[in-house]
Amino acid sequence: MAEYRVIDADGHFNEPAEIWGERLESKFHADAPRYARDTQGRMRLVIGGEMKRAIPMPEGTVPGPGGMRSGGYDSEIRLADMDREGIDVMVMYPTTGLFFYGIADLDLTAALCRAYNDWAHEFCSVAPDRLVAPTVLPQMDVSACLHEVDRAAKDLSLGGVMLRPNPIGGRTLDHPALDPLWSRLEELDVPVVLHEGTTSDVPQVGNDRYENFMFRHMITHPFEQQMALLSLIAGGVLERHPGLRVLCVEAGIGWVPYWIERMDHHLKEWGHASIPLELSASEYFARQCFVSSDAEETFIPQVISAVGDESLCFSTDYPHPDHEFDGIVASLSNRTDISEESKRKILGENAARAFGL
Repeated sequence: MAEYRVIDADGHFNEPAEIWGERLESKFHADAPRYARDTQGRMRLVIGGEMKRAIPMPEGTVPGPGGMRSGGYDSEIRLADMDREGIDVMVMYPTTGLFFYGIADLDLTAALCRAYNDWAHEFCSVAPDRLVAPTVLPQMDVSACLHEVDRAAKDLSLGGVMLRPNPIGGRTLDHPALDPLWSRLEELDVPVVLHEGTTSDVPQVGNDRYENFMFRHMITHPFEQQMALLSLIAGGVLERHPGLRVLCVEAGIGWVPYWIERMDHHLKEWGHASIPLELSASEYFARQCFVSSDAEETFIPQVISAVGDESLCFSTDYPHPDHEFDGIVASLSNRTDISEESKRKILGENAARAFGL
């Protein structure tokens, strides 16, 4: 098997419950994340006094850090798991922290982001060349976002920022109020990672018509990313901020050719109903956007044929149960329907460009 530098663009933490007591300001302890059993016997996350919607898990899985691989909260175990799979670098996002974006209280949200970012930085400090944790931001407030970006850039390892693709604080990603944030990220030369989560506590496609969690999970991840890219490209954000890099994760890549082609067509035929742009959607996408693929996606060769291999990255979603982790690198590196050059780019080179590694 050929040697590749492998960068996992989408791994996760499972934040231990004790970090909130240790790192969250004491006045917020009563509102810290915790699990509680509802009247149907289901374990559900409680944050800020609100019980979040139940998430059905595979049989035998315990909610919280104890129910998944212990590398979710133990850096040494994670590094050992990465070594076994041949993963050189893993970029990691929160699990509990995906729910921060649906909290109404700005002060609590900002405090939780600080506590999480401090813990994630310490987690990564054992191997900073291999473990990367983009900073989680209180997306509802631009000033609070800028404050946390500057704090992380000064005192932590910024590694990019993570936002939800959904409308947060009543704003889609093309809202002019967000321009100072995009400018700051350009200046710092770090990417913005858009990570969806089927939390059902923010505006989210499918919530109005489906109770079935599988249905909502299938819909939310790709559809919210599509709408986010529509906002960033057709809304002129990438034109105004040509140095901004955007990575869409955990939504697969099969939708990308269709969506970019459809956006190209609409900008051509219906552009009179929107703001004028200098480039096509496909040109902005090629210049500034990345998407993470799953190793088992059968359409990878077709996506390469349609949009090229410069924007595609590799991801595992470790330690979440969406994919089998053992053998995941080999399942892509051993494929015969993808060229060696494309595998090298997808497995590591593109993510290295995206994150400036």
